[in-house]
Amino acid sequence: MKQLGGGEQISEKGRGRKRALWGRGRGVALLWAGPCGSGAPAQKGALRWRSLEATAARRWWCFSEMKYIKPLISEQERYLQANNREFNSLFGYPNNSIKTSKYNALNFLPMNLFEQFQRLANAYFLILLFLQLIPQISSLAWYTTVIPLMVVLSITAVKDGIDDMKRHKNDNQVNNRSVLVLMNGRIVTDKWMNIQVGDIIKLENNQLVTADILLLSSSEPYSLTYIETAELDGETNLKVKQAISVTSDMEDNLKLLSAFDGEVRCESPNNRLDRFTGTLTYKGKNYILNHDRLIFRGCVIRNTDWCYGLVVFTGKWRKLQCSPVPSVTVVIDDNNHGPDTKVMQNGGKSAFKRTHIDHLMNVLVLWIFLFLCGMCFILAIGHYIWENKKGYYFRDFLPWKEYVSSSVVSSVLIFWSYFIILNTMVPISLYVSVEIIRLGNSFYINWDRKMFYELKNTPAQARTTTLNEELGQVKYVFSDKTGTLTRNIMTFSKCSINGKFYGDVYDKNRQKVEISEKTEKVDFSYNRLADPKFSFYDKTLVEAVKRGDRWVHLFFVSLSLCHTVIPEEKVEGELVYQAQSPDEGALVTAARNFGFVFRSRTSETIMVVEMGETRIYKLLAILDFNNVRKRMSVIGMSLGLELGLQKLNVILYQSLPLVMLNNP
Repeated sequence: MKQLGGGEQISEKGRGRKRALWGRGRGVALLWAGPCGSGAPAQKGALRWRSLEATAARRWWCFSEMKYIKPLISEQERYLQANNREFNSLFGYPNNSIKTSKYNALNFLPMNLFEQFQRLANAYFLILLFLQLIPQISSLAWYTTVIPLMVVLSITAVKDGIDDMKRHKNDNQVNNRSVLVLMNGRIVTDKWMNIQVGDIIKLENNQLVTADILLLSSSEPYSLTYIETAELDGETNLKVKQAISVTSDMEDNLKLLSAFDGEVRCESPNNRLDRFTGTLTYKGKNYILNHDRLIFRGCVIRNTDWCYGLVVFTGKWRKLQCSPVPSVTVVIDDNNHGPDTKVMQNGGKSAFKRTHIDHLMNVLVLWIFLFLCGMCFILAIGHYIWENKKGYYFRDFLPWKEYVSSSVVSSVLIFWSYFIILNTMVPISLYVSVEIIRLGNSFYINWDRKMFYELKNTPAQARTTTLNEELGQVKYVFSDKTGTLTRNIMTFSKCSINGKFYGDVYDKNRQKVEISEKTEKVDFSYNRLADPKFSFYDKTLVEAVKRGDRWVHLFFVSLSLCHTVIPEEKVEGELVYQAQSPDEGALVTAARNFGFVFRSRTSETIMVVEMGETRIYKLLAILDFNNVRKRMSVIGMSLGLELGLQKLNVILYQSLPLVMLNNP
């Protein structure tokens, strides 16, 4: 046996006539039979394959006539090449199909029975059935236990089967969705499940992302792409992704995209949504990749006409992958199969779940079983005493069977006989009653009008009949922010500008008035771009804006510039703001109504309409919000405007032609 570098090994047999070479990489093993070594002639059909372990130095392996396959270690690093399915197939990467169901036609019966016999009552009656097959102790026919047990198991199995059929139906619906794929220089329509690592796909506005993709280009300036991540983190606010400059120049040029042969080397599949590291090698240069370049499966493309992405992670592992290259087979290690995409890794497998009622019934059945054993034991002792004192008088009429030799043996047999006779103490029908109640409750959930969401015309849907009673049983409430409790609905209510407070309403006697539905609202009819849904009651702030109060103007300029809001104008004059947080949306909407309308943005500029006058600010830097600074800052430049805002305390800088706006 010879040891090579990077985990390769060569084993020699028969004086070099048969040599085996296998490489340790992504849970695969390829065995080569034939001449080997630096001087070995290249045979017809020989292949070149890069070792995943040898990342420091590039070494190529040749293989021919694969004879033996053995699964090895798991993937340490993802390596792929764009537009090269044949090359990527050597690594055994899966297609994009997913599976969330638990059963199939072969394993349904054994798996479902295994889960059902985890209930103590079912296990008790199974043991009871075996006892009834012993004629020496059985006083009841075996079918008296089989029939109720089969009824219980059948009802539960049918219910579980229906639930799993819904999962299969949902899987088929997802796997058969259509997506545009770049193949041989043309855009063709294919199914989600046929997408492979290294493919380039095209996504359009309001379309779900097929797989974890590396953003290449988009229709927006600077290849920005806006996404909604509600499926991942529950946030409906938009986030921004941007392609690297070397790929953004390709735009939607199919010729350039088809010729793109960049190589991506990145981390192995994991469930971290906030981290991604990798490098793109293209035309001899390396480019750093991070999570801002990656769009995860389950996201929705928003406010972007189209974008192109390179598939990096797909659905789930397959245990056997046949390469299109002749005589090569790649086997995935069974211990490492699982989902690749971030959303699937965070989803986990469909597990057998038991509710608190199930646990409670198991405990009750256990105590009943112990009580039953105690009763049988007492009755067996009583039988032993009776046999010793009085039983011999009756043996002339009822003699013992040939297998009964003493009172002890008779008492033991009587114990099991009572165990069978008193089986009705264990309430197997209770499980049936609970299952029927759960099934009925699921229909009530579907029919509940109070749970109907009118805004999206969506009714409540019970996707399982196993965990219904757990709904509403809240023991702990964890809240990371106020939005969780306020449903992310926030409005601009009050503010303080240069030491003056705005937002309260006073009567003629300068007494504070409680705001109600009858309170007169501020009239924003002078601003044709105002949001009609916005309400404000303090007229003094509007008067300060109209008379040109400098500090008030600077305040609203800061609100209209320092944010990450994305504007959308489907109908001319009707602006819709997509904000990453509801407080940002509330502040920008307030500035809009008071005459400082945020209209559009690029990666370098922001356009604001200030009291009817359009102004463009050049962005020099954006400092994101963090827990240390506890604020977000924007550094920009505008002709004729020199100011700085820090913690909303205004400081005028006459010497710096820069604008620093902070929105804590």
